[in-house]
Amino acid sequence: MIGTLINVVAILIGTALGTLIGGRIPGRTRTLVTDALGLVSFLAAAGAASAMWNADFVAAVGEGWPILVVLGSLLIGGLIGSALRIEDRLNGLGKVLERKFSKSDDGNFVAGFVSASLIFCVGPMAILGSISDGLGEGNSLLILKSVMDGFAAIAFAAALGWGVAASALSVLVYQGAWSAVGFALGSVLAEYQIAAMTSVGGMLLVGIGMRLLNIKIIAIGDLLPALAVAPLLAVLVANLH
Repeated sequence: MIGTLINVVAILIGTALGTLIGGRIPGRTRTLVTDALGLVSFLAAAGAASAMWNADFVAAVGEGWPILVVLGSLLIGGLIGSALRIEDRLNGLGKVLERKFSKSDDGNFVAGFVSASLIFCVGPMAILGSISDGLGEGNSLLILKSVMDGFAAIAFAAALGWGVAASALSVLVYQGAWSAVGFALGSVLAEYQIAAMTSVGGMLLVGIGMRLLNIKIIAIGDLLPALAVAPLLAVLVANLH
């Protein structure tokens, strides 16, 4: 959990710096910052999605099957998330926090909370780093992620305000849960299962990039269960292969 706590502190510090600087940055520049984050999200998505060609993943499920595993995970995860109304609940939580901590009514608090939560939680480093931390194998991955998230929080907060700080709670819960899994069960996931999750995470990052660039508002929150479905579906396909 130490690595996750460092990550949380980095996000809070980054948010504070970004908010303090943000008032001195013109609106046009803040928009440009958000656009830059959207573009970087696409770059991160490309890196994560490349896990579909991971040698262990292909060997486990068979040639041509990784993309079907990812598609199936997104479809099944989307059905689960839609039924649970995860996106609505995330937005609802953001609005509750906005009413409690912010006098602003421009929706930036919710946007900052939801967008930053997804950016900071969706990705292989959050999963791998947290599991490694839970296993007692060191927290170097989470420290690296903390540095990246800290800089991202500065940019997000400059554009979206204090809502970004609330995403630290999402990081604490999400990464803390993975650390607990690593601590309790040891090495839970095989390499190909992690590759499946990473690939799905890459697809979600594409959706985040589209949201940040105002191309299309995709209910990414409803697709989050796909991250849990991916390793299970990968095991099923691997056993049938």
